[in-house]
Parts: sequence; structure tokens; C-alpha cells
Amino acid sequence: MNQRLMRMTRLTRLMIIAPLAILGIVVFTAIGGGVVMLLWNWLAPMLFGLRLITFWQAIGLLALCRILFGGFGLGGGGSHRSGLRQRMRWRMRERMRERWEQMTPEEREKFRHGLHDCSGRTVPLDSNPSL
Repeated sequence: MNQRLMRMTRLTRLMIIAPLAILGIVVFTAIGGGVVMLLWNWLAPMLFGLRLITFWQAIGLLALCRILFGGFGLGGGGSHRSGLRQRMRWRMRERMRERWEQMTPEEREKFRHGLHDCSGRTVPLDSNPSL
């Protein structure tokens, strides 16, 4: 009985959340399209000599920007880009670790010393930090 009640509750929640989610997407698209249209029609013709656009063209522009810059992920803003950043960060760390292991102890000390001077500013490795 308790499992049946839990399943009914989930189904009821889904029946409430799904239409609200669809309505939210429609409202967001309408507001976003309106904002894009207003901004475009306000700025683009004066700055670049472009034509005015309609609401539906603004929706298309919004979709194009989403495809080009936002990806298709449902994980929130920039989920694809954050994965790319993590892979790049990991590669950089691996390369630095390999370089660090190939350094002599003197080279490591010179690198540590040249990285920051006493004020915390980054300085070039070949400069004299005592000046």
C-alpha cells in the first residue's frame, strides 16, 4: 500500500511538473525572443546598418546562439564547455608534472624562486627578483 501511494505521488508530481516545465520553456522563449528582438532593433541598425528583425527571427537568432555557444546539454549553462576546461586543465597538469620530473633540483629551485617575488607578483624567470 505504501509503495502504491509513493508511485501515485510520483505520477501526480509528474503530471503537475511536466505542463509547468513546458509552460516555463514557452514563457522563457517568448521573453528571450522579445528581449533579443528589442535589443537587436535598438542597436544593430544604428551601429551596423542592419535591418530590423521580427519576433520569429529573434527566436531563430536565439536558437542559433544556443546551438553555437550553449550546446545541447541539459546539465545547465556551459556543461560541455566545463568538461572541455576540465580536460584541458588535466592535460596541462600532466604536462607540467612531466616537465617537473625531468628538472634537476637546481632547476626546480630556480623555477620556484622565479615564480613569485616577495610581494607576490609574478616575475619572469630570467629577471632579478631582488631589484
